[in-house]
Amino acid sequence: MPDSSAAADKTPHNVSLAEQLAWASRMVQAVQAGRSLTEALGQTPSRLRPGVQALTFHALRHLGLTQAIVGRLSRRSPAPPVKALLQVAISLLWADPSSSESPRYAAHTLVDQAVTALKVLKQPVVVAGFVNACLRRCIRERQALNDWANEQTEARWNHPAWWVERVRSDHPDHWQAVLEADRVPAPMVLRVNARRQTRAAYSAQLAAMGIDACPVGDVGLELAHALPVEQLPGWQEGAVSVQDTAAQMAAPLLLDGASGVRRVLDACAAPGGKTAHLLERADLEVLAIDQDPARAQRIRDNLARLRLEATVMAADAGQPHSWWDGKPFDAILLDAPCTASGIVRRHPDVPWLRRPGDVEQLVQQQARLLNALWPLLRPGGRLLYATCSVFKAEGSEQILAFLATHADARTLPAPGHLLPGLAGQTDTREPADGIGDNATRGTDGFFYALLVKPAA
Repeated sequence: MPDSSAAADKTPHNVSLAEQLAWASRMVQAVQAGRSLTEALGQTPSRLRPGVQALTFHALRHLGLTQAIVGRLSRRSPAPPVKALLQVAISLLWADPSSSESPRYAAHTLVDQAVTALKVLKQPVVVAGFVNACLRRCIRERQALNDWANEQTEARWNHPAWWVERVRSDHPDHWQAVLEADRVPAPMVLRVNARRQTRAAYSAQLAAMGIDACPVGDVGLELAHALPVEQLPGWQEGAVSVQDTAAQMAAPLLLDGASGVRRVLDACAAPGGKTAHLLERADLEVLAIDQDPARAQRIRDNLARLRLEATVMAADAGQPHSWWDGKPFDAILLDAPCTASGIVRRHPDVPWLRRPGDVEQLVQQQARLLNALWPLLRPGGRLLYATCSVFKAEGSEQILAFLATHADARTLPAPGHLLPGLAGQTDTREPADGIGDNATRGTDGFFYALLVKPAA
């Protein structure tokens, strides 16, 4: 689900703003009802999808604010379709008086089109006056509403209150930067397939097409502007993949400096980006596992595009007795299921889909996987534990608990917690063991711990 702020500009000219607003409100309503935005967008007419996605992403990045304002403007909660439409419209009207952000549409145009969108949503005619009044009051009282909203936790930070408190507790020096970064669209980053060509050669191809990109990581290129993958040279032939800089760290962390690595397990591997990166870096026998058969098929599809081969299996990585052949692995990558709290820039629905109890449930699942997979590693082998989370319960605290109960595990240097929004900064509490906060480069939020099982 690429995020491009220009997507709305590419919507066909015969699509009205009212139609886009109506569908975007359906997306917001779906998220508030607990549905994944990716799933909901899949049901949007293809001719509307780029514009609707852009509007929905914008609305979700302001959802805490607009929820608070709708509650302030209305004595009773409107019907869900009307509430969601107001939230989308207010997010588009809004510009913090203290920032350089400007509304995307002229106020009178947006009010008119929001009222028209009620017809698309098949809402009663009487509702039109209510929506019109709310939006016009929002315009008149924006400064006062903004001042009031800044005193409300969810409105100020556009995350659930429990989420704000957890980030503040986990990262007291950086919590504000992390929450602010979540509202900024992430850049589109490519991973050049080193088996096909060098990064310099591919960068020259992009430059010849007028596509600006700068190098990141070992083989990455960050695009100045996102664009559909079909427009990338060599995409269908497997020249590049889309993968954030933080995710591109996994393969080199697991392989570089290791000896005798041939047999590798990629647990919880879908959609296969890290599996492919491992195979692009070395000649390996990789077993890639994912519990969901549909997601396992995505691994196969991605490998096929890249002209790479691995054994792919739909199975529960935490139940090795059902799939393991008894031969130890030289290296294991465990990209464990997590809250996805580190990739909110790309998936702004995540904070609003999660509940506080989800963290503990996922922590238990991560521990189950770690305990199940550790015996499958040969002496001298490495296990890389990764989560795309900024929560310490899913990162450093998880690994410290594992080390406390596994005397045969040691840590090697690894990034620890990487936090979005901190480009060029380094946490002064950087640890030597690689399981705490570490240098950050404005990447997605991630956690990496590299464990080694000492040779007998």
